[in-house]
Amino acid sequence: MNLTNETFEKDVLKDGIVLVDFWAAWCGPCRMFGPIFEAASEKYPEITFGKVDTEAERELAGGAGITSIPTLMAFKDGILVFSQPGAMPAPSFDELIHAVQALDMDEVRAKIAADEAAK
Repeated sequence: MNLTNETFEKDVLKDGIVLVDFWAAWCGPCRMFGPIFEAASEKYPEITFGKVDTEAERELAGGAGITSIPTLMAFKDGILVFSQPGAMPAPSFDELIHAVQALDMDEVRAKIAADEAAK
């Protein structure tokens, strides 16, 4: 699924897991990671996989703080739980997916609340 400035928030703030690949056609590492991302989308149909073309969606990429591509973001139940630039090999991507699936979101929300209270 291609994500745009108009659809991004609605698509990532929903329940479940959403993985987002920020990429550009001219980016070599992006082209290497693309097939890995696509294969994972077939392997994990319960997860939403979205792509943001940083050339077409400059405002969205800027708003998301993207300074290097590819950048992968993972959202679970509308909360950003992972963000990292750089292409990822398939085994590492699988590990990341399993780690996100295993997250206890009650614990994540409690940590966010504690961090906010400490400010």
